[in-house]
Amino acid sequence: MIKITVAVSFVIMLLGYFGVIEWISGVLSPVFVHFGLPGEAALAYVSGYFVNMYSAIAAAVTLGLDPRAMTILGVMALCSHNMIVESAVQHKTGSSTVRVVLVRTLSGIILAYILNLILPGSAPAAGGAADDAVRPGFAAELLEWLKNSAILVPKMLAIIFALNIMQAVMAEFGIIRAVSRALRPVMHVFGLSSRCSVLWLIANTLGLAYGAAAMIEEAGRGKLRKEDIDGLNTHIGISHSNLEDVFLLSSVGAVWWVLLLSRWVWAIILVWGYRLEIHIRKKYSIFVSSERNA
Repeated sequence: MIKITVAVSFVIMLLGYFGVIEWISGVLSPVFVHFGLPGEAALAYVSGYFVNMYSAIAAAVTLGLDPRAMTILGVMALCSHNMIVESAVQHKTGSSTVRVVLVRTLSGIILAYILNLILPGSAPAAGGAADDAVRPGFAAELLEWLKNSAILVPKMLAIIFALNIMQAVMAEFGIIRAVSRALRPVMHVFGLSSRCSVLWLIANTLGLAYGAAAMIEEAGRGKLRKEDIDGLNTHIGISHSNLEDVFLLSSVGAVWWVLLLSRWVWAIILVWGYRLEIHIRKKYSIFVSSERNA
């Protein structure tokens, strides 16, 4: 995870320095009117897509968005932030990278379009973005990246090791089984296996990357089926880190219950759709097999 995070963050730093991220946001800007957002919001979305929620929020607060627009932009960013790092981590658990990226990206777009149709109010006028700041030199950018990496790597090590120890202790004393039983009704509604309950809880509180780290461990032990992993990755790809990120967005004007409810409902639809897909595939496989035998 550290190799993935450090390498990708360095590439993102280069893309930002050479203006690639700003160029992409400029291309997407005319599309954002269909989401009830000003064109300038594209920069906040693209920053979050390639970097993280902090980057998206930092860009969004300069736009002077009302609660409606901030909520729509927040849902888009929550569905598809930090895409490169988190998709790579989810791939390590056994899920298809292409599928993960498509599900998360399209989910953000579809939910933004739907929310623009059903939320009261209208799209804000363009404008409100801050003046372009003077771009720092490459040495300053590199130094800032090194400083952030020096903080991030020990933090990741501490959290992931602590999670692994906690998971082992919980398994030893039967706490995982108790939590799984308690969350079984919730997991059933979400279309997920009760075996995923602890991992779902970790992803929803600490975040997808740390939840996926625990998933990698569980997948390596063979305790989770491929269907369990893909279903969980679909759900937590859209809805994770629902403490810190939702609180931060609420503090800048987004409506917290819309951020949560819209993604939970959409995740339920997608996971049950995935289960239907698996059921159809199995039926088709049995039918083909019986036809061949006949």
